[in-house]
Amino acid sequence: MEPKSTASYKTVRGLTRGLEILNALNREPVGASPKRISELTGIHRTTARRLLETLMSEGYVRRSPSDDTYRLTIKVRELSEGFRDEHWISAIAAPLLAELLTEVIWPTDLSTLDVDAMVVRETTHRFSRLSFHRSMVGRRLPLLQTATGLAYIAFCPDKERDELLSLLATRKDLEGEIARDPKLLQNLILRTQRKGFGENFMNWNKEERIASIAVPIRSGETVIACLNLVYIAEAMSIDVAAERYLPAMNRVKEKIEDALALET
Repeated sequence: MEPKSTASYKTVRGLTRGLEILNALNREPVGASPKRISELTGIHRTTARRLLETLMSEGYVRRSPSDDTYRLTIKVRELSEGFRDEHWISAIAAPLLAELLTEVIWPTDLSTLDVDAMVVRETTHRFSRLSFHRSMVGRRLPLLQTATGLAYIAFCPDKERDELLSLLATRKDLEGEIARDPKLLQNLILRTQRKGFGENFMNWNKEERIASIAVPIRSGETVIACLNLVYIAEAMSIDVAAERYLPAMNRVKEKIEDALALET
């Protein structure tokens, strides 16, 4: 004879539906509209939108500024077991970035993709005496205007790149303009692939004083992060920065990749 359930309360329907929506968004990597969520879950579209807005207010979901689609945020990963899937950032990458700082002096950042932008996850800005930004963790970097973003978009798998560019093309800002310009876009991607690193020399209008170079960090064929070095543009050209600092950056990148390979 099976034991009777010890539950003394009825299921909270709103919570159940909220979890259904989180699961549905997890299966839609480029986001989904309330209509699409309704189709995936069977929840009425009005209810789906209300639940999405609730999840957004709690920080688990964000809405695209260019269309009516919703996507999961990094905060959702806090719901997994001890944030294990990002443990490598603090356990592996952070010590290596600190080691890199002693060699290159200029600040470096490690960023990962968050829907349609790169988000800084670890940095040495707060330790570098040459840093001009102390608060960098959590900062969003555009994919087509920064060294970090270009390193990601140029070296990620073709299918992922096509999906990202299609998403960016719907935006009504400079990112969208670039994504809708095939010739400019092709030149940016091919140049980055040919050089082997992303670059930005005062091209991002939010940071006109700075320049940066960035390399992708891979796990198999997947780009899981990018490592960049930031410096004051008047100090040197991109070519000089690449000659001086890329060898050290690539050594750290390879150490991270090797350590991750051992964990899998």
